[in-house]
Amino acid sequence: MLSQTTERLSGAVTIDAVSAAHAMSAFLDGQQAAIAAVRLAAGDIDQGAEVMASAVRSGRALVYAAAGSSGLMALADACELSGTFGISPESVRIYMAGGVPADGYMPGDTEDDVDAAQAVGRGVKQGDVLIVLSASGTTPYALAVAECAKANGGTIIALANNPRTPLLDIADVPICLETPPEVIAGSTRLGAGTAQKAALNLMSSMMGVKLGHVYQGMMVNVVADNAKLIARATGIVSRVADVSMPEAETALQKSKGNPKLAILVAKGVTVEAAGDILDAHGGHLGPCLQSLKPKQT
Repeated sequence: MLSQTTERLSGAVTIDAVSAAHAMSAFLDGQQAAIAAVRLAAGDIDQGAEVMASAVRSGRALVYAAAGSSGLMALADACELSGTFGISPESVRIYMAGGVPADGYMPGDTEDDVDAAQAVGRGVKQGDVLIVLSASGTTPYALAVAECAKANGGTIIALANNPRTPLLDIADVPICLETPPEVIAGSTRLGAGTAQKAALNLMSSMMGVKLGHVYQGMMVNVVADNAKLIARATGIVSRVADVSMPEAETALQKSKGNPKLAILVAKGVTVEAAGDILDAHGGHLGPCLQSLKPKQT
């Protein structure tokens, strides 16, 4: 019996025999159905975000592992954590079966490489979090990583697009993104991939919120390492601290580019005091700013 991710979509238009407009409409319907599946898993995704945030607070590693298209989704999410939220790159590890492709060819046999997967899993230690993906929920590479990581004391967050699958059974936080069969049967880079990417977006972004790296919808722990991001960080400091752009730029320079520190420095405290205030409030800027307000008599 075919799994949901490999079945042919019931009632699907024959996209190779209809107009381009009809084919595009069918593809877009598939994408919308994929996003709807993510909404149904929102509670589990938030639980995953809390587990990730707890690991970061404790100085533990976030380990992403997957094969094929799922590996590309994992790679895209993991590589953004440092720049967007200031997560230490050393605390994020990324493993894709067979390695990241250097050209347009992504070999399929690597998803069966259990030995390589077990080596990855053995590197996951007590307190680390493994984020593992498999559209089918049965990929040998994903299963082997998860089994070894769990045996080592790691916490497992698993994303799969088929319900009641072995990968979800292993997980401490199972996230089932029950997408319908693909418009091109079995092409899980379509709906399943979209759902995985959206779920990872939500989970890592909520992790950032829980860590205090988002304030009033702004990325206040962004790593400003190019002209565009330096300008963005300066604007964030100016807006939040209610100071001029030159004042914000000076505060950022004093704070070695850290927007949270710079905001507090722009409000009149020293860099050292700003660090202490942030530590006292777990890195959350709102309570820090509240603590600077004069006491009401």
